[in-house]
Amino acid sequence: MAVNRQRLPDWARKKLGHPASLHRTKKILRDRRLNTVCESARCPNIGECFTKPTATFLILGSVCTRSCGFCSVDKGRGPEAIDLNEPGNIAEAAVELGLKHVVLTSVTRDDLVDGGAGHFARVIGALKASVSGRTEKLTIEVLTPDFKGVSKDLQTVLGSGPDIFNHNLETVPGLYATVRPEADYLRSLRVIEEVARYGSEQGRTMKAKSGIMVGLGESVDEVKQVLRDLHSSGCRTVTIGQYLQPTRKSLPVIEYVEPEVFAQYEEFGRSIGIESVYSGTFVRSSYNAEKYL
Repeated sequence: MAVNRQRLPDWARKKLGHPASLHRTKKILRDRRLNTVCESARCPNIGECFTKPTATFLILGSVCTRSCGFCSVDKGRGPEAIDLNEPGNIAEAAVELGLKHVVLTSVTRDDLVDGGAGHFARVIGALKASVSGRTEKLTIEVLTPDFKGVSKDLQTVLGSGPDIFNHNLETVPGLYATVRPEADYLRSLRVIEEVARYGSEQGRTMKAKSGIMVGLGESVDEVKQVLRDLHSSGCRTVTIGQYLQPTRKSLPVIEYVEPEVFAQYEEFGRSIGIESVYSGTFVRSSYNAEKYL
């Protein structure tokens, strides 16, 4: 049966950034053979972010071993070699771009013994070394997969000392079979709980963060329950954004959520005690991430 595709409303259209700035950022990335989720996931904010300039680095290759229906990142089951020069190249690019807040994410690598946790730690170490002895401060945020729920791998990344640890729930539990068929809602909540507990036990200011998309067929009550679950898990920052279909093969948009509803989600999340809630059409996990600090 044919899908009735929703018409993109005016408020869900984003302008491109300045061409010269865009090309400069892309050149810095290409010169070092670096991937970004901005490009791989076809983020609508890429023009604005590359113009600033800023970018969210996508590590562990460009091919994901999972097949989430919302994502346009390349998918495959075969092993992809890890670029051992990637940590140093990311550190160099961050310096050249003048980044004060660096966001790292990755494809999911279920084919690796540690899910790529060790590589996350190496990239964080290289970033910290790049500013060692300097006066400028650098904050680091990671957006990780669930590492199949293996605590040892999660602890590897936590122990490397990121300032913000993000793991997205992505959607409401009732849509997991369609949106994230190889993930598990409760397992992802346990990841967030462990992150929050680690920060508390270590006496650190590290924040647990998560995010979801809306417009995939969820109800308002389901979104509110996710916010309650995140609060109970110790999550301190939540992002809520509109799902925008990146390719014709991706899941269709069921609804373009009105701006007023995003405002309601933000107000509700804060009313139940979540420290920071950022909700809006173009809100993404790493969009304006430095402001969330």
